[in-house]
Amino acid sequence: MTSAIPVLSLDRARGADGAFDPAFTRPLAEALHAPGFVQLTGYGAAPGQVNELFAAVTEFFDRPLEDRLALDNRESPHFRGYTRLGHEITAGRPDAREQIDFGPELPPRPRAEWDAPYRALEGPNRWPDATVPQLRPLVLAWADLLTGVGTELTRALAHGLGVGENRFDPAFDGDAHWFGKLIRYVGRDEDGPEAQGVGPHADWGFLTLLLQDRVGGLQALPTGSRDWVDVEPVPGALVVNVGEMLQVATRGHLVATQHRVLPCPPGRTRQSIGFFWSPRLDATLETLPLEPVPGADEIAAAADVHARFGDNALRGWVRSHPEVAARHHPDLASAQSL
Repeated sequence: MTSAIPVLSLDRARGADGAFDPAFTRPLAEALHAPGFVQLTGYGAAPGQVNELFAAVTEFFDRPLEDRLALDNRESPHFRGYTRLGHEITAGRPDAREQIDFGPELPPRPRAEWDAPYRALEGPNRWPDATVPQLRPLVLAWADLLTGVGTELTRALAHGLGVGENRFDPAFDGDAHWFGKLIRYVGRDEDGPEAQGVGPHADWGFLTLLLQDRVGGLQALPTGSRDWVDVEPVPGALVVNVGEMLQVATRGHLVATQHRVLPCPPGRTRQSIGFFWSPRLDATLETLPLEPVPGADEIAAAADVHARFGDNALRGWVRSHPEVAARHHPDLASAQSL
């Protein structure tokens, strides 16, 4: 089933006086409640930036496997680097994708200095500087751009909810722990009817900003609907959706909609670049003073969201990359312990 996902332009978020315009912030909040997705244009990408970034990502994934495995994420205790095809788990099953995971560039923190287990997520990235040297600066420039976009969207959403545009700022002050994914989906002849690009799930963080190519395959399942709807590619647009932490904090006014990616046909590929805008690892989101949406408390209970972002993040990485967890953090390898 195909259904239009609202398209908004971020360059219209503020009026001439610099204040947020309710003509933008209210539709933004409404779209992220139902259907739970919005496509964002006018967010400040430089001419050619998107195409140049996708070209570098393509060049990496077209390299021989031995070059990609030089960034093997199994060698990173911080869950950074290259994940082989079929080695990320969603909804308990392997996804038909390969990817590079990256985040803020930080020195590793020795375990003796941890104040919480989620400090395992802090560390350096792994880049293909020897084979695709342009990838690192292009990705980091993209992360810088989307850090600004995430900040502006967060404030616009708070304004649209009527709680004051700076309401979430304390959770992001200091070192916000965003993370990103450079993803290629691959269709294979051996894929059976149970194959998934990415299985049905809701994101466990705050806001997701996804750049997708023109192939398509991303689908959303709006709350209360039985029908999956296509999130049709809009060239250069960011697909924005809500994470479970933000849904709980807004008492269901913003919804972490279930979504999935269909497998590519055999011989085809699809690329996307995910940016997961997230607060500091030690941040706890307070529940906003909003009337709960009917059913929101039950949805929140089912999500089983930890109060601190770092606890949610660590659980998500351990579940998605059990090989990395088992190799470097055997004491954390059981998601049940988180």
